[in-house]
Amino acid sequence: MKGATSILFYLPHPQGNMAFAGKYEFESDENYDDFVKKIGLPADKIEMGRNCKIVTEVVQNGNDFTWTQHFPGGRTTTNSFTIDKEADMETMGGRKFKATVKMEGGKIVADFPNYRHTAEIAGGKLVEIYTSSGVVYKRTSKKIA
Repeated sequence: MKGATSILFYLPHPQGNMAFAGKYEFESDENYDDFVKKIGLPADKIEMGRNCKIVTEVVQNGNDFTWTQHFPGGRTTTNSFTIDKEADMETMGGRKFKATVKMEGGKIVADFPNYRHTAEIAGGKLVEIYTSSGVVYKRTSKKIA
């Protein structure tokens, strides 16, 4: 067409580009007891996790993540995954399984065997929501590095 002008717009990837990288320390939680009982954690693990100063360390390189939780006493759990690719994962109770982690509206979403986990950065904090059969547990962690 004579005189037509092309305009190119930059549209961000539909999955978003949320920056999760950092180290986060437990700040608060809501509904811990109801949730962990619902998913069947044994009493010793429930007690160990109550008001536990978990430090979550997230290394992000594009869609590749290493998500490590450091528990008092030296125990750690690490899940490495790539968005939209199946990965070997481990639950908070130590159960191993396979899952495909997705990015939905800037949130990381993973379906674990008996709960759904979402994570997002809100107000500079890591906010994680765990849901199992209508029971919701929310954990908020402040960025420390």
